[in-house]
Amino acid sequence: MIIKNSEYAVSAVREDQYPKDELPELAMAGRSNVGKSSLINTFVNRKNLARTSSQPGKTQTLNFYRVNDEFYLVDVPGYGYARVSQKKRQEFGEMIQDYLETRANLEGILILVDGRHEPTKDDIAMYQYAQYLNIPILVVATKIDKVKRNQRNKSIAGIKKAMNLRPEDELLTFSSFDKTNLDKLSTWIEDKVNAKSN
Repeated sequence: MIIKNSEYAVSAVREDQYPKDELPELAMAGRSNVGKSSLINTFVNRKNLARTSSQPGKTQTLNFYRVNDEFYLVDVPGYGYARVSQKKRQEFGEMIQDYLETRANLEGILILVDGRHEPTKDDIAMYQYAQYLNIPILVVATKIDKVKRNQRNKSIAGIKKAMNLRPEDELLTFSSFDKTNLDKLSTWIEDKVNAKSN
């Protein structure tokens, strides 16, 4: 996929604030600080389209990024918010739930997990939830450049086992540092966008 243009479109907390143009959308979910913003920036080949933060839990809205005027990447708030009140967590949960359960033009979800660690309970719960909603899923193990090469197969096997990954769901390792598997990520996204138009 050739990225011709990309822009921040809108931040939303409820349905009446979502974009109205009915372009296909791909959601990106993952715990805080897993690298969602870095992945978006690497994918669109821009440094600061999505704001990266050293403070986990900074994204508190659904952030829509329009790419090539053809589709949106939607960054949802990270889960496992360390410094957020119980009430806020519940609000985030409801906001994500409303979006994932009601958005007709949602064509897939990328679930990001940290390639250096076992998936968390939240990662597993999000994966099971996306299965339940019958949304096409790509699991992306981020920060893989920080895992020694001779440990990577073990890490991947551990993630697949912990998440009980279905055969039809792909697991992709990714690094925004050295762009590992950026081409495969692009292909998956392109396939889902094209599925909407066909």
